[in-house]
Amino acid sequence: MSSGQEQDQAWAQNRRLGRGVNIIGYDPLWESRKRARIREKHFRLINEAGFDSVRINLHPFKHMGPAPDYPIAPEWLATLDWAVNQALCNALTVILDMHEFTAMGQDPQGNKARFLATWRQLAQHCRRWGYPDRVLLELLNEPCRELTPALWQGYLQEVYSLVREIQPERTLIIGPAEFNSIDALPKLELPQEDGNIIVTVHYYRPGEFTHQGAHWSRHRDLSGIEWRGTSEEKAAIRQDFDQAQAWAEAQGRPLFLGEFGAYEKADMASRARWTAFVAREAEARGWSWAYWQFDSDFVAYDIENDRWVQPILDALIPERAS
Repeated sequence: MSSGQEQDQAWAQNRRLGRGVNIIGYDPLWESRKRARIREKHFRLINEAGFDSVRINLHPFKHMGPAPDYPIAPEWLATLDWAVNQALCNALTVILDMHEFTAMGQDPQGNKARFLATWRQLAQHCRRWGYPDRVLLELLNEPCRELTPALWQGYLQEVYSLVREIQPERTLIIGPAEFNSIDALPKLELPQEDGNIIVTVHYYRPGEFTHQGAHWSRHRDLSGIEWRGTSEEKAAIRQDFDQAQAWAEAQGRPLFLGEFGAYEKADMASRARWTAFVAREAEARGWSWAYWQFDSDFVAYDIENDRWVQPILDALIPERAS
């Protein structure tokens, strides 16, 4: 495949991703299929709601055997195959997202061999089972903390070479360090000869609004902060997105907004306004996106009551509200 064809493929794949949603990162199905929250019907509902893709959040580390090979448990791979097949059968493009950012951020050196072993096995598994090109590989969610931009650049070169040796033509998704921050894009260096790469960023600004009351964040004690969609509030988001767009245009790369959302402690009207504005601004620039997330927290779908969180769904897929 020529570099021009690779670039065409990356842009075509980004259009396929379109509007997506993150799924099953924290679903008990990885421990036992009998305890699964997500069911076959949910993949159909995601498609029927108007989504084009799913980003499957993977936490394989605790399902791996000992060094030096770190074999992934067959049961875990079988669950992965089930999820991929359900998505594909419901016309959803799939991202396999390596979501072990916490472990990699805390101890990148100690987890490096496990990280590389994971990708060696996943890339081989995709080839062995004939995953179609509608399955994309995201090399690491949100490199952060001790996995600094400089260190991530070195790890990225190694894992990229490993995956490309096994999967030379599959579309890859790669993001910058500092939690896939737009501000860190200038520190990201990609192989210039490979056009079949989509770049991902995440967006949760202003954090005082999107993460108010979230127990894991520094904004855990905040509450009552609204997002009214004032001209100043909108301008701040547009400025950030224009910054990312300028970088992407200079690099000739398509952009995927892999995560965005506002936590449940914010009032619903503000959450819906912010979500709709972010999604439309991304679309206006030709980006694909994936909302964080289907269930667990920031939820788009209320599993317990078996229904969409309608204001969030309407913000994401406005055609349904018209």
